[in-house]
Amino acid sequence: MTTTALVTGASSGIGYHSALRLHERGFKVYAAARRPMSDLEQRGISTVRLDVTVEDSMRQAIDTVMAQESKIDILVNNAGYGSYGAIEEVPLSEARRQFDVNVFGAMRLIQLVLPHMMTQDRGRIINVSSIGSGFSMALGGWYHATKYAIEALSDALRQEVRPFGIDVILVQPGLIHTNWESIAAQNLRSVSGLGKYSLIAKNFATALDAAGGGLASQPEVIADVIAHACTTAHPKTRYRKGMGAFLTRGLPLLPDRLVDTATMYLLNNMETIISRLTKR
Repeated sequence: MTTTALVTGASSGIGYHSALRLHERGFKVYAAARRPMSDLEQRGISTVRLDVTVEDSMRQAIDTVMAQESKIDILVNNAGYGSYGAIEEVPLSEARRQFDVNVFGAMRLIQLVLPHMMTQDRGRIINVSSIGSGFSMALGGWYHATKYAIEALSDALRQEVRPFGIDVILVQPGLIHTNWESIAAQNLRSVSGLGKYSLIAKNFATALDAAGGGLASQPEVIADVIAHACTTAHPKTRYRKGMGAFLTRGLPLLPDRLVDTATMYLLNNMETIISRLTKR
């Protein structure tokens, strides 16, 4: 029997390549996003329009898949974006939107999918988090907070639904070359590019631009991890992959003041560091 997978945020980046990887492995894939996905359609992948901040849109997407397949075996919660800026300067309306997209949208989709998975006594939920779920950096507080939340909710959910034959798996990408970094850099410059935080904002935005210029890992790296998590008989609870994934693993174990000092050194000297890296 063909396995049905719904992949959110599939118009580009990790979601796009995850949809392709699962399709190549014989899954019936429904790629979901707000934007058109004609390229995926040409490759034989079904697409559905989905805005994870709109209840009706989420319900309609689930109803569409159920009407055509009568089941949803796998949900890949990948939709998300990075809203950067000083905590003082990010409008609360934008902070709420960051949570709506990165946290509440994912959790609401899970609520809508779980009843269908439970009637099957099986299912897998893949929540795409970040290596930034275990630490926070200046100017990224709201983004990191959403990833902390996804981790906490996923851990609780995994315990709740395991007795029903459902796995919950976290994927923690490192720095990945997608549209994510350009959006994050743009948000950072518009929110904190002027004023008291402008120096570190400029340096941080430079680092994000460098990621877009080739320092980051390619999204296919994470798509391969997601495909593995969907197909292996015994998935791990967490997968970390991509630039920085290994280096940041031990950060939560270090003294807070040491991490603070190292982080601010990096942010204040980011342009020099990036320049040296790109010249290699």
